[in-house]
Amino acid sequence: MEKLTFLGIGPKIARVVIPFLIISIILSILFPGIFNFGKEMQEPFLIAGIVLLVVAIIWYVATLAVMAQAIKNNRLVTRGVYRFCRNPLYFALLILLLPGLGLVLNSWIILVASILGCIRFRKFIHEEEEMLDRIFGNDYQNYKTRTPLFFPNFFIKR
Repeated sequence: MEKLTFLGIGPKIARVVIPFLIISIILSILFPGIFNFGKEMQEPFLIAGIVLLVVAIIWYVATLAVMAQAIKNNRLVTRGVYRFCRNPLYFALLILLLPGLGLVLNSWIILVASILGCIRFRKFIHEEEEMLDRIFGNDYQNYKTRTPLFFPNFFIKR
């Protein structure tokens, strides 16, 4: 029987995003005048970035807690943050954490890492979807029809 894995398509996303992120941070430090949003935006973006990072960490930890049990027991998870979207871990990293980091560091180029990550996610997510379909069949198909792929829907009625 096929088993769930922890990494999924994460390495395929990280292979592009992490090197770009490192280069972006270095460029932002070396050339702040080119890559920042401007001094007048630094404080509001810092506050917004901190909020995004806090939400990202909470969302990420909540996802990991549920995901660890699912992998251990090889079960489909449809509760917790998985009630709102099928890929809460990628959402936390690509839509909350990376943009939060870009705002905290006052760097627009860091936000491009989020866009690259989303493009990679869209390119490879079908691999995880196919695996879950093979493992869980109709249960996954039912979950898939009522739960968004990426952006959470907090108004889903169960």
